[in-house]
Amino acid sequence: MRMDTVIMGGGLSGLTCGIALAKRGKRVAIVASGQSTMLFNGGSMELLGNIDGKTVTAPLEAIATLPKDHPYSKIGADRIAGLAARAKLMLSDSGINMEGDVAANHWRITPMGVAKPAWLTLNDHLRINDLNQLPAKRVALMCIRGFFDQPNSMLAQGLRDLGFEVNAIEFTTDDITALRRSPSEMRATSLAKRLVSHNALQRLADQVNSLAGDADMVLLPSVFGQNNADDFQTLQSMVNKPLRLVATLPPSVAGMRMMTQLRHYFRMLGGNYLMGDSAVSGTFEGDRLTAVTTAKLGDMPLRADHFVLATGSFISRGLVADYERVYEPVLGVDVNADSDPNRWTQFGVLQPQAYSRFGVATDERLRCLKQGKPIVNLHAVGSILSGHDAVKMGDGTGVSLLTALAAIDDIIKSE
Repeated sequence: MRMDTVIMGGGLSGLTCGIALAKRGKRVAIVASGQSTMLFNGGSMELLGNIDGKTVTAPLEAIATLPKDHPYSKIGADRIAGLAARAKLMLSDSGINMEGDVAANHWRITPMGVAKPAWLTLNDHLRINDLNQLPAKRVALMCIRGFFDQPNSMLAQGLRDLGFEVNAIEFTTDDITALRRSPSEMRATSLAKRLVSHNALQRLADQVNSLAGDADMVLLPSVFGQNNADDFQTLQSMVNKPLRLVATLPPSVAGMRMMTQLRHYFRMLGGNYLMGDSAVSGTFEGDRLTAVTTAKLGDMPLRADHFVLATGSFISRGLVADYERVYEPVLGVDVNADSDPNRWTQFGVLQPQAYSRFGVATDERLRCLKQGKPIVNLHAVGSILSGHDAVKMGDGTGVSLLTALAAIDDIIKSE
């Protein structure tokens, strides 16, 4: 099978690459092994949230101070604002409407009620621009009885610590009660499938309207609109107070919705999304990758002029560690990792872990290195890149989006 570009990995970075190329009329195939870490996304995109444990409020200014091995530094700090604007437009074109300012972080609320800096947040989710000027004073936190994916007490206390007056109200409806016959069904994704009909939403809205009291705003768990935001808009039209959603524990309905919309948009543009397959090896000729073999296509390799490695980090097996080394399992490209396994981790789950910064080695154009030399038609993007800690720095989704667009620019320029 012959393509212009083959992308290994179907998560946020892989889909961003695929969409950008497909919009340019390129023949693109994405090899996607399964669900991505977008299922952990609570409805926000982060650009840069922390440096050395200190909260970043002005990400563009902070990015200019990052070390040279950080992916943003390889892209070039002067390009970040432009790439971020393009990423936001791509999301909007996909039907993912988010708000935020690349020059100033706002605050998103985690399922535990902790405020964390973010760049973009879905329009229907709670967003706080200034912790000293809350969007509402009195909030009704509507807690679904028996719901597993929201720690209500912790969320309520976290909101109170931020300065909200919180009235936590437990409720249910006949539609939700029907799910409780099986405890395993009381998860966010199951509720999202149940709460879709006009009647189900009306019954829920009736409960909210009768219980919200004098609240200035109503907060509900993010269990609406698995495929699009229409369900939330319908519900808001039925509720007589401003309504916002709060992220739940994964699997996330918001994350699933964003993945669905990105995949749909990529396919609508003519892209080939090979779901349930995975790249297993590559064929090299000199300094070029000429073909990729996948588990399902077997003796029909994918051939292309360009390739993108977007297989993710350890959680998605884009990187693999044994007792002696860290390696990239598909193409055997170089990895930046400490050679001493004793230094990969340190005691304490809240401590910075060295392995979080491990990843594929690239040149300044994000081209993969193999035995120290660049593979001229193979770029790496997203969380497989070395030089940053997505958890501690709060830059994971930003790195995925912006490195993908930067790599595509380089591919187009090289043609």
